[in-house]
Amino acid sequence: MTNSSPVQGARVDAAGGGEQAPKSLLQLEAFLPHRLNVLSSLVSQALTQVYAKYGIGIPEWRVLVTLGQFGVMTGKAVGARTHMHKTKVSRAVAQLEARKFVTRKANRADLREAFLSLTPAGRSVYEELAPRAQEFTDKLSEVVSASDRAAFDRAVALLTQRSAELVAKGER
Repeated sequence: MTNSSPVQGARVDAAGGGEQAPKSLLQLEAFLPHRLNVLSSLVSQALTQVYAKYGIGIPEWRVLVTLGQFGVMTGKAVGARTHMHKTKVSRAVAQLEARKFVTRKANRADLREAFLSLTPAGRSVYEELAPRAQEFTDKLSEVVSASDRAAFDRAVALLTQRSAELVAKGER
């Protein structure tokens, strides 16, 4: 007599009672991409508290900060800097324009693109939020000991570089 289970690959527990879960090939909570995604999501949610009073979301925040840091840019350049899809950048720019934080000026050499820049109101918001965002970063990173921070920064840089390489390899 064979001990078959209605669930393919399920095991019967040692006492012969109920079934156990199938043998796991991958544990999601230990899977590095998942862990990084969870970390990114939680950090973004926590950071929202810094800029929420301005009624902007994560994509708008990224566009605002990028323009604050680099000045005049095209939407394509913002997307490249922030790793956001052009549709998401376009929607974020439209929201920031509606709030009078960003202005767009047509590129006479290529009418398909526009130059984006912060308005005085947008610059004011950026200058108010930048120190608060830095305080957030300091508070977040204080859990990593000072002696481990250089190694942590190297690890993040290496993981970012390797991810970019894997993306590029997949596009060929």
